[in-house]
Amino acid sequence: MIGSLLALALAPQARPAPLDVPRPGLAVHSSVGPPPVTARPPNPKGRVPILMYHRIGPKEKYMVRSAKNFRRDLERLHRLGFRPVTLAEYVDGEFDLPPGASPVVITFDDSDVTQFRLRKDGTADPASAVGIWRDFAAENPDFPIKATWFVLPNGPWQQRGLGRKKARVLVDWGSEIAAHTMTHRPLNAIPDQDVKREMAESMRYVKRLTGRAARTLALPYGNVPKNRRLLHGFTYQGERYAYEAVVVAGSAPAPSPLNPDRNLKLLPRVWAYEGVYGIGWWLDRVERGQTKPFVTD
Repeated sequence: MIGSLLALALAPQARPAPLDVPRPGLAVHSSVGPPPVTARPPNPKGRVPILMYHRIGPKEKYMVRSAKNFRRDLERLHRLGFRPVTLAEYVDGEFDLPPGASPVVITFDDSDVTQFRLRKDGTADPASAVGIWRDFAAENPDFPIKATWFVLPNGPWQQRGLGRKKARVLVDWGSEIAAHTMTHRPLNAIPDQDVKREMAESMRYVKRLTGRAARTLALPYGNVPKNRRLLHGFTYQGERYAYEAVVVAGSAPAPSPLNPDRNLKLLPRVWAYEGVYGIGWWLDRVERGQTKPFVTD
């Protein structure tokens, strides 16, 4: 039954199904190269927003971005020349973006069902983040569904056993599946051995979902372990574990990926909500020229 649902979701139709989105990297360019996305000059020292979403809903409230505002976020990011990359790509400092573009990392925490909900017919709920983004990507194929999803084993993604299938679909589109611990416990309130278990088992869980270990981690509530050395690596059950990058919960764009002094173990994120230090606040600063984003050459 599950297999048939996913097959239906991915099957070609006269009108593209919500899961039928262009895969990133397949655009055809002329021999002279793609035109610049913006008139902004290259800026290798600019900052990169790492946006933090949790739930999508009909109305805006705490930890919930309304479906209307999520669509508006995508529209505004696209208009301002931002193009999505994964957190792992930010870590590597390698972006397959046209000149004049600015990378943005869109992240989702907690595996909430409103991020990626499948309807009974196997298609993505158009009110979920994936459904909304699918419609936007159909109109703007240079802004594909490419995000970093910080997953939880006990999250709603696991309803009907679809967690692994959803994860692999997202990876196939170019997204990154990343770690968010096993039980979302505040790491600053538990002993070192429990911190190790939460972080190591989460990396293993992502590997079971996708076939590859998680490279990046989001700290629950943004709480840093009392023993910060664990963020740089540790031994658990005789094996060595280390995340290449760790993100917290706020509240500013991250440094340039070319900045040799950036702290990959404590990367800031921008809250995808209204108010001071939220997504609109920072994008206003970009439009006014007060915050300079990274711009590709």
